[in-house]
Amino acid sequence: MKQEPQVDYAHMYHRMVQAAEKAIDILIAAQRECEEQYIRAGERGTVIQLHDESKDS
Repeated sequence: MKQEPQVDYAHMYHRMVQAAEKAIDILIAAQRECEEQYIRAGERGTVIQLHDESKDS
């Protein structure tokens, strides 16, 4: 009788959590970098406003 391979669900879960945490860390770092750029630009008086298409109608 052929045995089915064992699936290590705990390992799979931990791997997914680690990947999710890494993705969150990358997003937080990018957000902080953008916030710092915005603050520095504001200190120089060069904040650029993005076009808001909802105000066109």
